[in-house]
Amino acid sequence: MRRAAYTTTGPARDSALRPGPYPCQTAAVSIAFFDLDKTLISRNSATLWIRQEFAAGRVTPWQALQAFGYVVRYSLGAAAMDEPIRRSISGIAGWPEAEMQARVEAFYEAIVKPILRPGAAAVIESHRAAGERLVLLTSSSNYVSARVADDLRLDDYLCNRFEVDADGRYTGRAVEPLCFGAGKVALAERLAGALGVRLADCAFYTDSISDLPMLDAVGRPVAVHPDPRLKRLARQRGWPLADWGQAT
Repeated sequence: MRRAAYTTTGPARDSALRPGPYPCQTAAVSIAFFDLDKTLISRNSATLWIRQEFAAGRVTPWQALQAFGYVVRYSLGAAAMDEPIRRSISGIAGWPEAEMQARVEAFYEAIVKPILRPGAAAVIESHRAAGERLVLLTSSSNYVSARVADDLRLDDYLCNRFEVDADGRYTGRAVEPLCFGAGKVALAERLAGALGVRLADCAFYTDSISDLPMLDAVGRPVAVHPDPRLKRLARQRGWPLADWGQAT
């Protein structure tokens, strides 16, 4: 399965680079975009990662507390995550990508995969049957995103990526634009344009009010297990509410 990847200029490359550019041979009818945290999975993967890293002694209590605070504020739509994401990526400058990738692989298998929402598969298959392109749109890393996309047989994934130098080590820089807020819309528009699709004809599933820019950009927004603010807004605007259940 061929998936999209953004490349960088200069000597650095992005991590887990996929073939690119976006395949444009066949125009899709439209695109169904899916958020990850608390949408396709029932928990926030960043919070689970922080807990794992803290338990392993790889982050300090203060670092963990700061990270949890950012995640909570982001999920409530009360904070931008651009600078926290960039600071987090700068902190791994010089680390070997292979080591991080192995840790994330183990994390995904043990912690993330078991909490995929059971009701998501039927919705994904309905979009597939309609001939729509299936795309993960998430602020998570490309490592987790790649595994989710493989397991759910999605066509592409748009996510946050990290530059890696010629020696396979992180440069400490993100691949821009960040996949957050307006950046999600920019990445989605780039993909849609390459496929000859208008975002107004696309669907987007998410749980969070922080994704309001993308919800406003598409023609078929759906609130999945929404947070209180998104639930209230969805009811005001007549957007569908979805319950995909919890993993048992």
